[in-house]
Parts: sequence; structure tokens; C-alpha cells
Amino acid sequence: MVLLTRRALNRALLERQLLLARSRMSAKDAIERLVGMQAQEPIDPYIGLWTRLQDFRADDLATLISKRRAVRMGLMRATVHLVTARDALAIWPVVRSVSERVFQSARGDVGVQAYTNRLSAVEMRTLLRAGRKLVDESPRTAAELRPLLKKRWPGQDPQALAAAVHFLLPLVQVPPRGLWGMSGRARHTSVEAWLGKEPGTDASPDKLMLRYLRAFGPATAADARTWSRLAGLGPVLERLRPRLRTFRDERGRELFDVPDGALPDPDTPAPPRFLPQYDNVFLAHEDRSRIVREDFRRSSWIEGTVGTVLVDGFIGALWKIRRTGGAATLLIEPVTAVGRRDMDAVAAEGLDLLAFTDPEATHEVSVAPATKSRVGSSRIRSRATGKSGATLEIVTKKEK
Repeated sequence: MVLLTRRALNRALLERQLLLARSRMSAKDAIERLVGMQAQEPIDPYIGLWTRLQDFRADDLATLISKRRAVRMGLMRATVHLVTARDALAIWPVVRSVSERVFQSARGDVGVQAYTNRLSAVEMRTLLRAGRKLVDESPRTAAELRPLLKKRWPGQDPQALAAAVHFLLPLVQVPPRGLWGMSGRARHTSVEAWLGKEPGTDASPDKLMLRYLRAFGPATAADARTWSRLAGLGPVLERLRPRLRTFRDERGRELFDVPDGALPDPDTPAPPRFLPQYDNVFLAHEDRSRIVREDFRRSSWIEGTVGTVLVDGFIGALWKIRRTGGAATLLIEPVTAVGRRDMDAVAAEGLDLLAFTDPEATHEVSVAPATKSRVGSSRIRSRATGKSGATLEIVTKKEK
């Protein structure tokens, strides 16, 4: 078998994830190519699409969601994903077992009993029919659903009742949640009520695994399991073997891939890319060495919700935006060794990010010091130029 180095796997992942060069494809087509996007943080898919597509505008995605061409619902790993309407109907029956396992193992805050144990006296089909009726009458939050279910089953734990509805029915989160610049609580209705169609009935994972490999391969069965949380994928890939090609990685593991999966030259330049807090590019493999360098270190400067920056294809820095009055400051902290030329390129890309996220604000980029100590640091300034031609000062704290 051909051996693929870590760098070769990195470039393959970047190409398939539209991170080597921005694509001209539509937001809808990109979402399907990526087999959905992690979306538990509503803003994340917007950042993820901006960093992958040319001339992407927030309205491109907001329109898909408001017109019900894309939805946010629990799918892979039982976490919220943004998918097209077509994929919502097709993927749910495949990953339904994942949500069922999560529900069976989940524990609430009443002692240590699992939800299933606390509902042992409840006929589950009756509960799910009642739950679906309630969310179809009006999209509801979990807090709104609990007392309504409690009326029907007064002797049961309302948190467990609502959890059963949440995990065991195909529910979607409705707008304004998920729309750019808007906020809203997570209200759910059934996918049938929202899209006017029932989910498919084909629970075979074969098509989904082929799509996973096209978007994230070459990969092992353990990688595919990490992305989906589906069990028994080893036999699935064995069944698909005649339709696949195989490689080895530097640790000797067998990697499966679709026959025409992109394998760019490992020396292909990789421009800096800003990724949101959660992105499947670093959640889709058991072994993350294809995206995380060995010298990766913990953050010492940036706190709270942060995104990541790819530098030469690997996670090289963290980022967040601090907003004060009419100013937006992009905070960047390297988590590996990043040279000055690369950091200047990161700052220039960061300028374009600020133009997307905060077009009306004044912009500044602030780069963390190379060491944890802030004692006696001085501030040096350089300039970055974005694709629009606009420039800004980069404020870098440097040890004296």
C-alpha cells in the first residue's frame, strides 16, 4: 500500500474541506459537500462558510435557513448540525441509533439515574406521539415542553420526559435561532412539520460513509466512528472495500478512501484560514495529528469562546473578537511556533474576517506575546493589508 505522510493527509483534508482555496460553489452545495456543519454555536457555520467560499455573505446562509432549504438539527454525534433539507431527511434514519444511545446513557440532575430508568413506567410510543403533537402545534423550548408533558404524566420527571422527545424524535431548531445578527432560544418542531416531508427509511450507513470519505478521507474506521458516533463501521468499510482504495499512514494503520478522492501534493501552499469554535475539520478524526502539530500548547492569553487559525494547514493560533463601543479588536494567540511572515499573513486574513463580522466598526489586530510572561512587554506595530486593499495596524506585545 502507498504510505501517506501526515502532511499528505493534511493537504488532502484541506482540499476536500475547501480550505486550500476558496470555492465559487454556492453555500447550499458547500454544506452538502461537507456533509453538514457543526452548528451548536449558531454563528459557527457562517464563519466556516466565509473561510471556504468566495464572496460569501451572511444573507446567503440566513436565506437558506429562513426559507427552510437548510435546517439545524441533532445528527452526527447527536450534536446540532447545519444540513440541507434534503440531507436532513436522508441522514436522520442513519444516525437515529446514535441519539437513542445518547438518551439511554444520559443522566439528569436527579441523583444518578439515567433518563431511561426514570421513565420505566412510561409507554414510550405514547410519550413520543404526545411530544410530537405539542411541538407541531407550536415550536417549543425544552423549558416550555416540560410542564406540558408533566400534566400528562404528573408522577414522572419532566426533564426526562422532555429529553425523550428531544433525543428520540427528528426535531429541528426554528428561526430566528441560527440567523445572522439575530438571537433566539432553541425552539424545536418536527422535521416533518417544518419541511412537509417525512424522513427517509433507509438506515444503511453505506452512502453516508462514502460521503464522509469524500469529505474527510483517507480515514480509518475509528475516524469515521469519531465523526458520526455510529457503531460497527469496521464491517461497513469491509463491505465497501471493493468500491474503495486503501493506504497506510505513518503509524501503519489502514486508511480507506473513495477512488477519486483528492490527494494534492504535500508541498501545496496552504494559506491561513480562520475557523469557528467548532468545525468538523478537527472533530472528524480519532487521530487529529493531520490537523494538530506536535508542538501545540494550551492557550495562556485568550479566555472564553475562541476559534482556531490554520497556519500552513495546521492549527497554529487561537482567535476571538473583543467588541468595545464602535471598535472590534481581533485577539490572536499563537499555540505553536509561528514566524513573522506567517503571522503577517494571518493578520491580513484577520482583517478580512473583521470586515465580514463587524463591517461598521473600526478594526485592530492584537497578537499575544510569544511567552506567557507579560512583565515588561512593549508594543510594536506593523501593518496588514486585506484583500480589499484596506490596511490596519497590528499591535504585537513583545518581551523586552
